[in-house]
Amino acid sequence: MSVSSPARRRRPPSASELRGDVWLAAGLLLGAILSAALGSVAGVYGSDTQQGLQWSLLYSVALTAPLAVRRRFPELVGVAVSVVFFVGVSARIPEFYVGNIAVFIGMYTIGAWVDDRRRALYVRVAIILGMFVWLLVTTFQSATAPTDEGLSREGLFSPFVAFMLIQFLVNAAFFGGAYYMGDRAYASAIERATLEDRTRELEAEREVTAAQAVALDRVRIARELHDVVAHHVSAMGVQAGAARAVMDRDPDAARSALAGVEHSARVALDELRHLLETLRTSPAEAPDASTVRLSDLSALVAHATENGLPTTLSVIGEERPLPDVAQVNIYRVAQEALTNARRHGGPDAEADVRLRYGADAVELEVVNTGRSAPPARPGLGIVGMRERAAASGGTLEAGPRARGGYLVRLRVPLGERVGA
Repeated sequence: MSVSSPARRRRPPSASELRGDVWLAAGLLLGAILSAALGSVAGVYGSDTQQGLQWSLLYSVALTAPLAVRRRFPELVGVAVSVVFFVGVSARIPEFYVGNIAVFIGMYTIGAWVDDRRRALYVRVAIILGMFVWLLVTTFQSATAPTDEGLSREGLFSPFVAFMLIQFLVNAAFFGGAYYMGDRAYASAIERATLEDRTRELEAEREVTAAQAVALDRVRIARELHDVVAHHVSAMGVQAGAARAVMDRDPDAARSALAGVEHSARVALDELRHLLETLRTSPAEAPDASTVRLSDLSALVAHATENGLPTTLSVIGEERPLPDVAQVNIYRVAQEALTNARRHGGPDAEADVRLRYGADAVELEVVNTGRSAPPARPGLGIVGMRERAAASGGTLEAGPRARGGYLVRLRVPLGERVGA
């Protein structure tokens, strides 16, 4: 057993425990007075009992009063009770039943409430050694006393020797039990305190996790709304501008551009409705939660071309099935890259979308010509693309090209599953 001071300390006694100690001391005081009175009447020490009632009363108070503060000063109380018990028995005060209980409680309290385990060991060992030395002395005195009264001392294993052996064994069990039970009470208190601390930590972690889950959901919703709204609103802006430019000289072209605005608005509303339905439905009830697939890239490219950004699509390698999450993320990255190209590339910008199926990864590359300078105030598009790449276990490169234009390259490993 380790006797070094533990890093953890047991909690201090509560008010109810301190009140309980006072009531315990009061109850033992009454018991000690009653035991001393009855012992005097019964003549437990025979004709040698010479102490008066006042000494029995003083002994009872000195024996039990310290127990009222046993949890506050366990070492002092244990030593004091042991000394008083030794003096009382030596003075042949006719009470030792409550005295034994008080000594046991004092020993137990040292083991159960002293955080410095080395000091608790030393104090209890000192008390035990003192008591056994005293028992040896009294045994020697009784064995050498010139009297024939009491138990017979004849023979190697006389009744007197048997009685003394019983005394030693009873005391060994008495002090050993107090020592063991005190240590077990202290260990149980530390385990209980550790469990309470861990419970509080788990509760705090649960609250943090819940807050993080809410934050992640808010980021996901913001990303989805940005991808859906920004793409279609950007296209609507281009079409509305074209309609305004040709409204006077070419009404048919203006009507065609306005029809494109109407179509983009309806598509945006449909995607928003599907997105809101997905958010309101649990994952188990929404097998088709993903709204887009890689097969929709051709429609996305055609939409970009119709809205002023000539775009081509190339699929390289053998197509293979991908998880729904990866398909949605690749599609949304392409959508955001084309939206940025249309917004920042200038009126003469063109774009090229390439989807490569490799042996261990799928790579999306969106390149556009035109202006390559980033906007003065970076938006949320690049942030959303990087988040989608991380959600699929992939990487994203985005930046201007040396020969002009802008490059967005997304690489998603095959067979990877990434948690939120």
